[in-house]
Amino acid sequence: MNAPDIAEPGASSAGVVPPRLVTTAGAADLLRRLSGNHGELMMHQSGGCCDGSAPMCYPAGEFIVGDHDVLLGVIDLRLGVGEVPVDLPTGIDAVAVWISGSQFEAWKHTQLVLDVVPGRGGGFSLEAPEGYRFLSRARAFTPEENASLNSSTILVGADWEVGVRPNPPTVPQVVAEAVDACPVPGTAGRD
Repeated sequence: MNAPDIAEPGASSAGVVPPRLVTTAGAADLLRRLSGNHGELMMHQSGGCCDGSAPMCYPAGEFIVGDHDVLLGVIDLRLGVGEVPVDLPTGIDAVAVWISGSQFEAWKHTQLVLDVVPGRGGGFSLEAPEGYRFLSRARAFTPEENASLNSSTILVGADWEVGVRPNPPTVPQVVAEAVDACPVPGTAGRD
């Protein structure tokens, strides 16, 4: 089973499937620092309870991904703002980001924008002592993007377990700031 091709935030070209995940440069920088201290990483978008709805960062393998958890994307720590990879990252350069299947059903119409803000991370997330916390922002997909996504295949934990990986992105997945992927209504945005 192949994962969908990836497109830039807001892309609406016919046949282009937008990415379900983009990350800010600040979040990517924090992930690089954490991977330098902890090795390979993974993230899981928490579904509530004690952690609220926070993205949680763990050493790879410390959090058990369920068979029906959905892969939102793989953050490529080799990339800067606007860069497109030539291949899929592996090892310390790859941060898989997951969400539970039931929570995915509630969020599937939105693009997750992984950001970072000052504060203390939640629960057992690795950024807790760093003075920053990861934050999920969301941008609603357009009707055209939803149509493309509805015709694409998602990759779940059971697929990952047997070695299935997504195709590398074909467009940038790192934005300078959250507003670049998730504009605030009623504002002019960035120039």
